[in-house]
Amino acid sequence: MKLRDEMPELTGATNWVNGEVSKNDLIGTKPTLIHFWSVSCHLCKEAMPKVNEFRDKYKDELNIVAVHMPRSENDLPLDLVKENAETYDITQPIFVDNEHKLADAFDNQYVPAYYVFDAEGKLRHFQAGGSGMKMLEKRVNRVLENVQKDTK
Repeated sequence: MKLRDEMPELTGATNWVNGEVSKNDLIGTKPTLIHFWSVSCHLCKEAMPKVNEFRDKYKDELNIVAVHMPRSENDLPLDLVKENAETYDITQPIFVDNEHKLADAFDNQYVPAYYVFDAEGKLRHFQAGGSGMKMLEKRVNRVLENVQKDTK
């Protein structure tokens, strides 16, 4: 995906954990952070407390959706995803992408990976890897500031 591309439809999940959302649920009022992770990804697990901090800190201003993108057949069992969701306090909706349909729609090959969309569903920031959480927070804040300006 390129900056300003529109958020793809959230279709093709093999399962949802913690509730299901659609693109229409996310667009219109608040920006959205979509993060790709995997149960076998050490960097994802290290970054999860920061993602959860975002979720809690910005709960009224930001939608957050997790996408579980398996890296091997060992990552496919739904019970493993649910177990990790509980262990790492992932309470936001989790799109289980066992067939990589959403990863393909995003043209995403990385975990962890973070996509920040504005309230209209346009991509404003992308980053991959375990470091750079300060940059992610800076970008999220910039998108939130723009929303606040637009609503005044």
